[in-house]
Amino acid sequence: MTEAHPDARAPAFTAREFRAALGMFATGVTIVTARRADGTPVGLTANSFNSVSLQPPLVLWSLSRAAASLPVFRAGSHYAINVLAADQKALAERFATRGVDRFAGLDVLDGAGGAPLIAGAAAHFECFNRSRYDEGDHVIFIGEVERCSHRSGASPLLYHGGRFYTEHPL
Repeated sequence: MTEAHPDARAPAFTAREFRAALGMFATGVTIVTARRADGTPVGLTANSFNSVSLQPPLVLWSLSRAAASLPVFRAGSHYAINVLAADQKALAERFATRGVDRFAGLDVLDGAGGAPLIAGAAAHFECFNRSRYDEGDHVIFIGEVERCSHRSGASPLLYHGGRFYTEHPL
C-alpha cells in the first residue's frame, strides 16, 4: 500500500466516515469485463469510472489490489466498460458477488480484443489497456477507447449512499 505523502496531514476521520462521505457522491454503475489468457471471461461491478480526456479518448476506473481478477486486468490488452441501464440492477449485484458464475446465461458479444460486451447496457466503452497506476489500496486503469456506443434513451442505473437508484429528472 502507498503511504500518505509526508507533507499531507493525517486524516481527521475514520475509514468508516470516509466511506460514508464518498457514498454521498452519486455515480453510475458499470461492469468491467475482459478475458483471461485462456479465453475465459472475467468481470466485476465498479462505480469508480469517469472520463479523462476527449483527445485522445481516455477513461479511467480503479480496482482493489485485493481483487482476485487484478492479474487479468493488469496483463490483458483490452477490457470493456459496460455502463448499466436501470433494469440491470440484478447484474450489478451478481458481478459484485464472489463465488458465482457471473456470466451464466448472460447475453454477451465480443468487443475489442475479445472483451465481453453485455447486451442491454446503456453504453459500452471498448478500451485498450493503456496504463496502470498503483495508488493506495487500488490500481487505477487508464483505457484508450477504441470504440464506444450507447443506447439512446436508456435510463442509467445509479448508486448513492449504498443503494441503487434510477434517474428522476428534476
